[in-house]
Amino acid sequence: MGNENLWAPWRMQYIRGIEPDRPMAAQQQAQGGEQAGDPMQAETGCFLCEAAAVAPGSDEARRRLLLLRDTRGMILLNRFPYTSGHLLVAPASHVADLPDMAPPARAHLMELMTLAEQVVGLAYAPQGFNIGLNLGRCAGAGLPGHLHVHVVPRWNGDTNFMAALGQIRVVPQSLDESWKQLNQALQAIEADHDSTPADQSPDKGDASLPPGS
Repeated sequence: MGNENLWAPWRMQYIRGIEPDRPMAAQQQAQGGEQAGDPMQAETGCFLCEAAAVAPGSDEARRRLLLLRDTRGMILLNRFPYTSGHLLVAPASHVADLPDMAPPARAHLMELMTLAEQVVGLAYAPQGFNIGLNLGRCAGAGLPGHLHVHVVPRWNGDTNFMAALGQIRVVPQSLDESWKQLNQALQAIEADHDSTPADQSPDKGDASLPPGS
């Protein structure tokens, strides 16, 4: 039997009275602090800003599970994954909502989402994906001040009794091994892109690889 709606219009007064999450950058501006959207100056506590500030390819980047960092943003592993291969895609700037991003930045985010799907697809050959954003703490965002996209591989039957009854997800691979496998897939995709003749390269509007890769 399908779900039914229970209408409760009197709840709207409560909902309208809830104070919205204030992005970290907005708090800084209100307090006369650092410039909004600057990952190098964002206050501590944002793991995405901290990841954006480290040198790509460094030991610190590896420690932070960073797969890619370029002018468009970054791709990194979720430290608390739903399943192996769960990636996060985020802009480098500390912005909370899509309207806060300029159109080119939103386009860059989509390019990185596409690349992340390709990487996970090559590394794990999933049967499907969940790709999306949680905007605001009440919507499930663990870090509401810095927008990020979840790219989660899925397989038929990947929800079993452990998740349904015990509220426990079984992740069969360590984060370090996941990083190695995903990084290998990323390098293979970049190498394939490098070997493609310029006149056969995909249109830039569909490109999913870092500039100059």
